[in-house]
Amino acid sequence: MTLSGDMLQQTARDAAAALGEVSNGRPFTPHLDVWKVRDKVFLIITEDDPDQQIITVKADPHAGDALRRDHESITPGNYLNKQHWISVGPGPGITKRFIESLVQDSYDLVSGRHVEERS
Repeated sequence: MTLSGDMLQQTARDAAAALGEVSNGRPFTPHLDVWKVRDKVFLIITEDDPDQQIITVKADPHAGDALRRDHESITPGNYLNKQHWISVGPGPGITKRFIESLVQDSYDLVSGRHVEERS
């Protein structure tokens, strides 16, 4: 089932809150809910703008390219390096499982877990 903007953002919050060593706050502006692991940003939730109910997560550049190509509602990341970050809005194929996976992948990239698991 495709998620609405509100559900997309809540799914991302729930997924992030379930991960270890995370914190969240609004260090940049009251409209951005920023989630960090080890003081590094892995998720930004854009709030208070019904026309832009998105999340922004870190992605491997090749995976990010493929995701942008395959999903109309995925764009280069707002606020951050466009090569390493993607923004995701509601649209076809944007499901709860998909968002949970994106949040987990971003967390793993930022925390270094993806490197530790390969060693």
